[in-house]
Amino acid sequence: MISAVKPETLLPLGKLDPGLRAPEIGLDIARFGEGAAVVESLGYETVLVEETKDDPYQLLALGAAATSTVGIGTSVAMAFPRSPTITAMSAWSLQKLSGGRFTLGLGSQVRGHVRRRFGMEWHAPAPWMRDYVQAMRAVWNNWQTGETLAFESEHYNLSLMVPLFDPGPIEHPHIPVHIAAIGPNMCAVAGEVADGVRLHPVCTPKFIVEEVRPAVERGAARAGKTLAEVEICLKPLIGSAPDEATLATVAETVRARAAFYLSTPAYRRAWEIHDWGDQADKAAALSKAQRWEELVLVVDDEMLHSVATIGTYDTIGAQLHQRYGAIIDRIEFSIPVNNPDDHARLTSILREVRG
Repeated sequence: MISAVKPETLLPLGKLDPGLRAPEIGLDIARFGEGAAVVESLGYETVLVEETKDDPYQLLALGAAATSTVGIGTSVAMAFPRSPTITAMSAWSLQKLSGGRFTLGLGSQVRGHVRRRFGMEWHAPAPWMRDYVQAMRAVWNNWQTGETLAFESEHYNLSLMVPLFDPGPIEHPHIPVHIAAIGPNMCAVAGEVADGVRLHPVCTPKFIVEEVRPAVERGAARAGKTLAEVEICLKPLIGSAPDEATLATVAETVRARAAFYLSTPAYRRAWEIHDWGDQADKAAALSKAQRWEELVLVVDDEMLHSVATIGTYDTIGAQLHQRYGAIIDRIEFSIPVNNPDDHARLTSILREVRG
């Protein structure tokens, strides 16, 4: 928790996203539109899809066609394996189909995946992402205004757009771009060139206040913006259940996830701010040795409750509001909805999260 923030200063969380994923909610691709319609009926702001086992743009096309008011967005789609022009076209098509409801969330992915899964050369991700977003926006500007495409940067040089490949202007040409970030450089780039920053679940309130927000604000200042003009979005690490007995089991699952994050070097900064660098070293060694049962034991209760929000359904909404209401703009949260009672319960929780 953040002792410097008084309860009366907490602001409502303005936007709620469920982070809809087919494997987690029991949907196949053919039924994804159904799930999006349920999300719309629950009063969520946006249906979000992350890029794991299915193409997020195809899923969101199904979701857009099945809904009329809820936003749709990627959280996140991989940027670098696709050219800026290819991503620009996917986003342009979804913006047209949804009538202006699309948000493009982009992620950089780590070095090993860029090289060994996508077969590409690795570059410093923050300046690469800056060039990527600016190149993509240059393409959009060309399509919308007819202005000559002439973008030059370290990573991309774009100067060709012929009528056959020009989709032309659309009714809602501004597509919000969010960038996944955890380090100061990428957070600053998000503040500079994007409309929002999407944070990793490992980001604690302390880390967001002391590391993320100042970095985003620095980047925003480079572009003549303020921090208030950049949405700070988070998919928190949450453990929730209908009763205390079930919650105890769920909490241990969350502890195992936290232990995995603790062992991952890319997330070390978020642990070091709490003086848990030694625990991160131990976790990394145990992970490398595949000693999974011992790895979980490294995360004690203090660490667990610092990085995760744990509570039953009747308390989790208020906890999330108290924890994040003053420091982020958009939060991902959901519980399984299998019947009308679940629908009513989730609606009540969402009201509590908003405060």
